[in-house]
Amino acid sequence: MTIKEIRAVVGSVLSNTSKMPCSSFNLSAAHCITGRKLAKVIGSVCEGCYAMDGFYKMYGHIERMKPKTALIQGAQWVRAMVQLITNQNKGDKAYFRWHDSGDLQSLNHLIKIVEVCNLTPGVKHWLPTREYKIIKDYIKVHGIFPGNLTVRLSAHMVDQAPPLIKGTAGSAVNDQAPPQGLPCPAPTQNNKCMTCRACWDKETPLVSYTKH
Repeated sequence: MTIKEIRAVVGSVLSNTSKMPCSSFNLSAAHCITGRKLAKVIGSVCEGCYAMDGFYKMYGHIERMKPKTALIQGAQWVRAMVQLITNQNKGDKAYFRWHDSGDLQSLNHLIKIVEVCNLTPGVKHWLPTREYKIIKDYIKVHGIFPGNLTVRLSAHMVDQAPPLIKGTAGSAVNDQAPPQGLPCPAPTQNNKCMTCRACWDKETPLVSYTKH
């Protein structure tokens, strides 16, 4: 597929954030099922969501990303994502993050992501999500996730841990309480991952980020 054809199928090419060592794929935070509710809850991790303000709002990214959600249903979506990820993630860049903004939309969406992971075995995938029920439904029907996919359940509230679901890992955001699990080193590294790959590591059960 050409880049033009891929854009038509998935809505954009991959994004690159300054913090992470890899590319990622985003959806509009306006379509977060749980996150858009939490954004209105004081003390939640989503309160003051970065993907609904600032850079995203200033340059119209929120509105431009909205059509990407419907495109997930397309028959060529998996093929296009595999091509994008394969082309941009090779060698020491063989890492990928799902949703630097946005989240899972349905069980079918998760099934398609798993298919992409199975078709890109040389890439380590990290999927953070607040959609606990979708994860539970997948595990109930399909069992474990691929070895190259680390699913991290994100805690809803600051200073609280996420639920424990077998086959997944977790992440929390800490403010007043001591860090839970492995503290993310980014705040001491100019807000970059540098050599850390804990978020992609299934053997790291809980990563703690500092509220900012």
